Amino acid sequence: MVKPKSPEKLKQLEIDLPDKKYFTIGEVSDLCDVKSHVLRYWEQVFPQLEPSKRRGRRYYQRRDIELVIEIKTLLHEQGYTIPGAKARLSKNHLSAQDVEWEDDEQGLLYKKISGIRSQIQEFRTYLHTRF
Repeated sequence: MVKPKSPEKLKQLEIDLPDKKYFTIGEVSDLCDVKSHVLRYWEQVFPQLEPSKRRGRRYYQRRDIELVIEIKTLLHEQGYTIPGAKARLSKNHLSAQDVEWEDDEQGLLYKKISGIRSQIQEFRTYLHTRF
């Protein structure tokens, strides 16, 4: 199973999260120093960012906040474009199918094939945008 980032990772990013399970979009906006409309946009662009929604309100968990911080770092500090950040995140975050295969003997082979497939798709996208 994929392990979430450790609390030390959050401390490295100088964010002190309150000890609670769910955070509203306003709280995440304040904690991560990202406007709430930007968070809503990132939800549309980055499929990995899926806060739970109840009665029309978004509720973020710690893993969502870690992902927001990672996206912000890629875009604002490391200079990635949105397509580049999407590609980078898709490499970093395994799908549920990848996680199931990890325990198999063939898991390593499957992960390699998935990585190659991802790189080919990324290259095809790059070619389509250039030509």
